[in-house]
Amino acid sequence: DNVAVGESALYTNTTGDDNVAIGRLSLTSNTTANNNTAVGSEALRYNTTGYDNVAVGKNALLLETTARDNIAVGTNVMDANTTGGQNVAVGSNALGGNTTASYNVAIGDSALYANTTGTENTAVGTFALDANTTATNNAAFGYNALTANTTGTANTGIGRNALAGNTTASNNTAVGFFSLNVNTTGTGNVAVGRIALDANTTASSNTAIGNASMTANT
Repeated sequence: DNVAVGESALYTNTTGDDNVAIGRLSLTSNTTANNNTAVGSEALRYNTTGYDNVAVGKNALLLETTARDNIAVGTNVMDANTTGGQNVAVGSNALGGNTTASYNVAIGDSALYANTTGTENTAVGTFALDANTTATNNAAFGYNALTANTTGTANTGIGRNALAGNTTASNNTAVGFFSLNVNTTGTGNVAVGRIALDANTTASSNTAIGNASMTANT
């Protein structure tokens, strides 16, 4: 059984079953897909055959067509996604630019906002990994963590502003408030502790453990 509440909700549905559409134009293009939940104006509007999706919020998963297993909660969350599947996005504009990428987790306002095709990233915190576009396998936990990263891969930033200035560098680990904060292209660094390696920009293969360790290193 399907549930449709709102103007043109589930309007073109033919054989799709167990769908819930609440809101104007929610799931309006759905034809044969099952087990979708769309709550909010234009949520999952263009979905046709994608299944097992959850979209809660205005324009959530707006452009999705055939993808499956996405969870989007918040205004404009994953609104550009078309075929990327198995993503989780919670927070206004989270994964807002995602188109075909899969296996990402974004929790927080604008987390992974610019991501288009980057896969297997995890961003938890406001503006975490928000500039990331095509990079993969990054983990950012905390406000502004890895906020400037665009194509750098396999980085881990835990703490406010951890690896905040990182753009294209890869294989860095920063744990602590402002650790590796201004690093841009330095690779293979490990910083553990408050402001550890916080002035480092392009140097590579450094290990700093402890409060304010190696703060003068650039």
